[in-house]
Amino acid sequence: MKWRVILKQDPETNDWAAWCPELPGCTSAGETQEEALENVKEAIELYLQPDAIELGISKK
Repeated sequence: MKWRVILKQDPETNDWAAWCPELPGCTSAGETQEEALENVKEAIELYLQPDAIELGISKK
């Protein structure tokens, strides 16, 4: 599955922000474009995982 990701560089810190507009709150960042992309890929994977609480599974 493919998701649209937007990258934007902060002009003051030169860090990169990355987010997926179709997944509200799914954001990440990195010091480089590559790092921001890798981080947002992980954020998307985590965002799409079913919530253990909704499944009735307790986390210990």
